[in-house]
Amino acid sequence: MRINAVRALPNHTLEITADDGSVECFDVEPYLAYEAFRPLNNREEFAKVSTGGYFIEWECGADLSADTIEANLASRKNRESQSKRADITNG
Repeated sequence: MRINAVRALPNHTLEITADDGSVECFDVEPYLAYEAFRPLNNREEFAKVSTGGYFIEWECGADLSADTIEANLASRKNRESQSKRADITNG
């Protein structure tokens, strides 16, 4: 995945636009426990996000690769799909 655009949203969420035109939301909150990401608890610092195509980065030096983001999004979609199947089965 190549990241064409990234935009900071409330609640430590990013709106990520991929090169295929898809737009996904990515939750950064789980990463805030790591030292490199702690400055992002500040809303102004969190908003200073940019893309380098195959990664996103913040002015504070924190970064995430496109592979990490893609794997996280795929995992979330898999969990959502399993939940929907369980709802149908149990419904």
